[in-house]
Formats: sequence, structure tokens, C-alpha cells
Amino acid sequence: MEPRPVLSKRHYPWLKVRLPHGEHYFELKQLVREKRLHTVCESAGCPNIGECWNQKTATFMILGDVCTRSCGFCNVKTGRPMGLDREEPDRVAEAVHSLGLKHAVITSVNRDELPDGGAAVWAATIRQVKALNPDCTVEALIPDFEGLEGSLMTVLEAKPDILAHNTETVPRLYRTVRPQAKYPRSLELLRRAKRQGFVTKSGLMVGLGEEWEELRQVMQDLCGVHCDILTVGQYLQPSRQHLPVLRIYTPEEFQQLRQDGLASGFRHVEAGPLVRSSYHAGEQKASTGLFTLSG
Repeated sequence: MEPRPVLSKRHYPWLKVRLPHGEHYFELKQLVREKRLHTVCESAGCPNIGECWNQKTATFMILGDVCTRSCGFCNVKTGRPMGLDREEPDRVAEAVHSLGLKHAVITSVNRDELPDGGAAVWAATIRQVKALNPDCTVEALIPDFEGLEGSLMTVLEAKPDILAHNTETVPRLYRTVRPQAKYPRSLELLRRAKRQGFVTKSGLMVGLGEEWEELRQVMQDLCGVHCDILTVGQYLQPSRQHLPVLRIYTPEEFQQLRQDGLASGFRHVEAGPLVRSSYHAGEQKASTGLFTLSG
């Protein structure tokens, strides 16, 4: 695949989104402010924020809004986080209850300065959400905890219904795209979660200079650790300080990626220009019929 020159979004109508609007959008915005919470929808500049928030769905981001890593694609603030908010798990659970969610997606910044990477707060959040919302399933989109198996087990012991961790890109591009992450470490995390009987999920961005065969290899690697669900979306440059977009994929190419993923062995593949990790997450869960043994 030769990189194409990236032009204005007006040349790619499938990347256009409506400005955020709707009664529920503003209700959720107010709720997030009242509960003093963060969402990856805002922090990462997700293009689907208008659609998702108006449908009363959001991806809550715990452990603050400052990440200790500096990934070349991510719009979340990077730096040195200050302290921990021990009441955050309660407020997330209350927000899920206020929204009446049947499926809650939670993610976090990386907190590499903490001995457990924030795993204890992760576990407390999952437990509080489930305690206050017994009919709500929880999808935990976690960092790699620098490969600490104990931290992963702390999260798994809280019994999320889906354990998600994004590989993001192909191994060749990790040094540029995810300089503080390691591809084998991400695969091992997903392998360990699957060995514990959990439904697992991962996500990829395209448009950063990867080759098609490299994407197929990542799909095979993920299926090799029995990953159940895959999301694939177009990388969009958040600012001039971030990595440039080297290729815009067409809707037809995303359809081919979906077919390649299903052929590799995934139970469900969500692929499209504006697909992000948590996009249509509830529908993904429902379409697969997959649950953990958490009970």
C-alpha cells in the first residue's frame, strides 16, 4: 500500500460528522461536570462524541486526565499526574446509574508512576459500578500495567464482563506510535486474560504507514491468543504536533478489513472510518452473545 497524500476532510465525505447536538448530549455533558469525571470522548477528541452522547453512552476515563506516556497519536494530556481520587469509583458508578446504562465502558490513562499502575482503583471502580448497577455489564479497556501480572489479576478479580486492551498498530510502528509500549507485552496481557476465562477485545488504527499484510499478521497474532472482538478505525491527526495521517482508507477497504478479521477467527469485527474502541460497544457484546464466567 503506497501512502496517499492526505487532503482536507471535504475530499472524504465518509469522515464528516455532525456537530454535537441534542438534549441528551447536553444532559450528559452536565452530568460529567457535576460528577467531576473525565471521558475519553472529550480528552481524546473522539469524532463520535455527538452521536454517542446523544444516545446517553460515554466511555469514562478514570485515574485522572493526565497520562504518563507520550504516544504519538493520542490527544490525552501527557505529564506527571497528581495524586489519586479515591472517591472516583463511587462517582463513576453513580453516573452509570443516572444514565441507566446496560453496558458501561471504562478506560484510563497510564499511571506508570504508581506501583500497581492504578489497578486497585480500576478494581474498585468495576466493583462499585456492578454493585450499584447489577444489570449493567462492564467493559474494561485497560493499559498494559507495564506487564505486571499482579496488576492485571487485581483487575480481573473484580470480574469485568469484557477485558479490552488495544494493540493500536503493527509492531514495526511501535517505536514511533507507542514508544513506551511493547507489542509482545500487549499480546501477553490478552493471553493471560483469556486463560482466566474472560471475553477479550482489542483495537487497531489504520493510516499510520502500516502495510496490509502487517495488519493481517496482527489479526492472526490476536486470534492466536484467542481474542474475541476486534475494532478497526481510521487514525485522524488530533493536531499538528501529532503523527501525520499517511493514508485514508475507503469504506470498501474497511469492509475488506472486516472480512479479513472474521476470516482470521474473531467472533466479531467492527471496522469503519470512524470506529473507535468503544463505538457501538453494547451492540458488539449483544451480537456476539459472549460473557465471562463472572456471574
